[in-house]
Amino acid sequence: MNLIPNQRHLFDIPDDVAFLNVATMGPLPIASFEAGQRGFARKLQPWTIPDADFFEDTRQLRPLLARLIGADDAGIAFVPSVSYGLAVAAQNLALSRGQKILLLEDQFPSNVYTWRTLAADTSAEIETVSARGNQSLSEALLEAIGPDTGLVACPQVRWTDGARIDLAAIGARCREAGAALVLDLTQSCGAMRFDVKDVQPDFMVAAGYKWLLGPYATGFLYAAPHRRNGRPLEQNWINREGAEDFSRLIDYTDRYAPGAERYDMGERSNFALLPAFRASIELILSWGVDRIEATLAHRNRAIADALESRGLKVGPNTERGPHYLGALLPEHAPPDLTQRLRAQQIYASKRGNRLRITPHLFTSDDDVQRFLLALDQMLG
Repeated sequence: MNLIPNQRHLFDIPDDVAFLNVATMGPLPIASFEAGQRGFARKLQPWTIPDADFFEDTRQLRPLLARLIGADDAGIAFVPSVSYGLAVAAQNLALSRGQKILLLEDQFPSNVYTWRTLAADTSAEIETVSARGNQSLSEALLEAIGPDTGLVACPQVRWTDGARIDLAAIGARCREAGAALVLDLTQSCGAMRFDVKDVQPDFMVAAGYKWLLGPYATGFLYAAPHRRNGRPLEQNWINREGAEDFSRLIDYTDRYAPGAERYDMGERSNFALLPAFRASIELILSWGVDRIEATLAHRNRAIADALESRGLKVGPNTERGPHYLGALLPEHAPPDLTQRLRAQQIYASKRGNRLRITPHLFTSDDDVQRFLLALDQMLG
């Protein structure tokens, strides 16, 4: 596969900035920023906005998001955050007393608090899964799924260290056990291949501001075909049947728009955020997620080798996301390591006892060399 050449020219990243922190927040491409500006400018003269524009941006974006994950258009809903999408899922999952909700150790808080609340409401039990010995996270999770499992909630890669989860195997085991599967793909969607047909989750959600390179407060939900007749988190006008006809909005109806559109958030017609989000998704699709993954994997293998040679363990390539590095820091690492890096215009993040390094297509060889040299100086 042909690797993607450096794409820094599409971003507003100065040459002296080494931004290796997409897992915290991806930069908005210049084209997305400009699309958002044009969209925001429409609000200067709201009388120029036709009624159809309340539906046009979502009409164009929904199939692009579906294409991103191998889904059908009817499975996509617009949400402002992962917590919103997970709340939709929780509202439409039936658990019984004593059933188990499986979570990963050190899972992101948004994908924990929702399920704690659901457990309290249904008398289900939370079980936190961790790898033991030489187990991978996937092996530990597969081992934990059993007849009493009601729900598995997990990501594709763990946010602290990039540990990879074999979602196809997890999905198959969930179906065998009759358990629901809910995924948070915020740390992989747009950078790592995923197809709903291979995994068959009940629900999947992703925030748009990280690897999808979109604005904050954008995201989407996927609902499986058998999960599209549920109850939305909120009751708004635009997710109802016939909402396009403004003259008949007071002809109230209990019927929702078809498919997962019923789960769309209120005020989904954001005239600034949606055009910017669409431009980012179009860019990702033009590159191709498979080529993005291959290119980032190639870059990260070289960085991983350099880190390992310095005694910083990142784990086997087969057990971590190809776009993600979580280097285990030595005990003598300065507690203000990321601040010291920032002082040199080098941006990474620390999660627990790991330094999280997440470059993208705009990362240059010079960025990497500056980063490694700074580590040598700071870790001694």
